[in-house]
Amino acid sequence: MYLAFFGIAEKPFAITPDPRYLYLGARHADALAHLVYGINDAGGFIQLTGEVGTGKTTTIRSLLARAPKDAEIALIINPRLSPLEFLQTICEELGIGIAEDETGNAKELVDQLNRYLLRAHAAGRRVVLIVDEAQNLTVEVLEQVRLLTNLETESQKLLQIILIGQPELRELLDRNDLRQLAQRITARYHLQPLEREETAAYVRHRLRVAGATSEIFTAAALREVHHCSGGVPRVINVICDRALLAAYTEDQHEVRPALVRRAAGEVFGQRLAPSWLVPLIAGLCLLLILGLVAAFWRHGPWARRTAPAALPTPARSAAPPVVAVARPAAPTLAQRLAGAGDATSADRAFAALLKQWNASYTPGATDGCTQAAAQGLDCVTLRSSLAQLRQLGRPAILMLGQAGNAPHQVVLTGVGPDRVQLLIGDQQVTVNIAELTQYWYGDCVLLWHPATPPVAELRPGMRGPAVRSLRAQLLRASGVTPAATISATFDADLSQLVEGFQREHHLVVDGVADMETQLLLDAVLAEPGTPLLQVMAPSTAGAG
Repeated sequence: MYLAFFGIAEKPFAITPDPRYLYLGARHADALAHLVYGINDAGGFIQLTGEVGTGKTTTIRSLLARAPKDAEIALIINPRLSPLEFLQTICEELGIGIAEDETGNAKELVDQLNRYLLRAHAAGRRVVLIVDEAQNLTVEVLEQVRLLTNLETESQKLLQIILIGQPELRELLDRNDLRQLAQRITARYHLQPLEREETAAYVRHRLRVAGATSEIFTAAALREVHHCSGGVPRVINVICDRALLAAYTEDQHEVRPALVRRAAGEVFGQRLAPSWLVPLIAGLCLLLILGLVAAFWRHGPWARRTAPAALPTPARSAAPPVVAVARPAAPTLAQRLAGAGDATSADRAFAALLKQWNASYTPGATDGCTQAAAQGLDCVTLRSSLAQLRQLGRPAILMLGQAGNAPHQVVLTGVGPDRVQLLIGDQQVTVNIAELTQYWYGDCVLLWHPATPPVAELRPGMRGPAVRSLRAQLLRASGVTPAATISATFDADLSQLVEGFQREHHLVVDGVADMETQLLLDAVLAEPGTPLLQVMAPSTAGAG
């Protein structure tokens, strides 16, 4: 690991939402102030939106750490619920005991909640409902949310509600049939990506929290980080983490722009041009255009003297004109997503992914991961990169975001140097990686068939069938046929096997068989009949 190499105590760019690492730039400070306002002042809604990866969840965690002692907070992080399930979840979050025969009665749940809120108000406590990923709420649940604001005394609302989501939440609340709810929103705030100076401050802040005592990224490297990430904090974290690892492997104590570009190329699965290259090319093109205009002005028809009229020449039979038939341009990914309809729904995506594994999916039953588990498959949710998915080698559902529209789910079935193959509903399409990265920030779901479920991290000192299976798999991966009886203890020999596999496949070498190590081992040994990502050749023309 690079921690000791750079003299830091912990990974500074982990993508888990740790409030200690919250960088309170102007945008995040304003967002946090809006949320604190929602807790301390009664009435209405607070709406916080932001693109994927801009720090909404981290802001929520910071809010929870700063909440006043007299505030009770119900946090809902999975809003894909029916109105009844939504009420049940609120009661569970607040610890309201509901008799089993009353849990299916919406009116009884609202009455119980109202009585609880009145008791809290009499005791001087505030009750706050925070809904994360609120863009996924159905219209029926949003109507139930509106009705909850009717729980009030003569002078004060009993429940403050904070809705947090992607930009699609704004589009949802602009619907005419939800105007009553929108009118009750008392404060709105939208988190924007970081500016270049804020990106540099963000990176330095996280390094200082992790224990860095010197500058690790050069000023030029920080500019490159902003150029490659677009100022999106989650993407900044992934790129910076990879850049630190690259610097460590090359024994460089300072991260320079070339390392940042290489790290970003691994994240996005393509080579990236330096940030100065585009302005340079634009300047050269401008000079070329000015030169052509000057030459045309000097040598145009108006600059020539009138020449004597030439004698007419006998007419020749003209050759038939050559008619070029223009090939229609392939639809862009944006056009495909805009016209996809329900082809990019979670149901369609899970149905397509399970079909790759010769498994079935029933729409409207349980969620996709539950149905996968019932058929012996393990469902893994990752924030990954195309380079990592290419290494894992399994098809995956990619979560795509498109401003002004609901999220889209598509299935990745192939990866090449500059393009990918996707299943959008039942249609297989090829898309340039540069275009895909405008909509995908690393959120994905993939399936695999673990040898000994349930899956758990395996480390030295552990015993059991999972350890025995891990040893057998590592021996097969190294070309050795396992003996009839092998040890089920995670000993020093097994730790060395794990480290050797991790080193060979460029993983973190720690001798611990974590989820990533087990996933990659499964892909290396891919059982016959299990799906693998198609390896695509470089494109010779525009993808379509």
